[in-house]
Amino acid sequence: MKLLEMVTGGGGVLLIVLTLVQIAPVKLNPWSKIGELLGRAVNGEVLKKLGDVERRLDSHIQMDDERNADMHRARILQFNTELLRDIRHTEEDFNEILYNIDCYERYCEEHSGYQNNRCVHAIKNIKRVFDERMEKRDFL
Repeated sequence: MKLLEMVTGGGGVLLIVLTLVQIAPVKLNPWSKIGELLGRAVNGEVLKKLGDVERRLDSHIQMDDERNADMHRARILQFNTELLRDIRHTEEDFNEILYNIDCYERYCEEHSGYQNNRCVHAIKNIKRVFDERMEKRDFL
């Protein structure tokens, strides 16, 4: 089949119409839509597997974030226990634990499903002792 026969036949007319529609200032873009459909047909299985990997990755990220929050909480509780046992700390120790408190409280605010009321009194006590130490300037 020669090029002239293709252009004068139905295939050529369809090609010209699709091209004109894509060039025209209309929101319809047939070549892009056809390309998208072909891409999904060819890569459908890969896209499905990619979606599965994304879901698993999201699950691992959530578990890691919860583990970090748990570690912050454990450190907060440990520090409060040390205060209750009259173990003195430096100002840097307090600054570090206040950073842990900030991280823990931020995570709790952003994740309402996380059990976040397990060290409220410890945080309150640490901040109270820090304020007292700041006022007296009697850090270790």
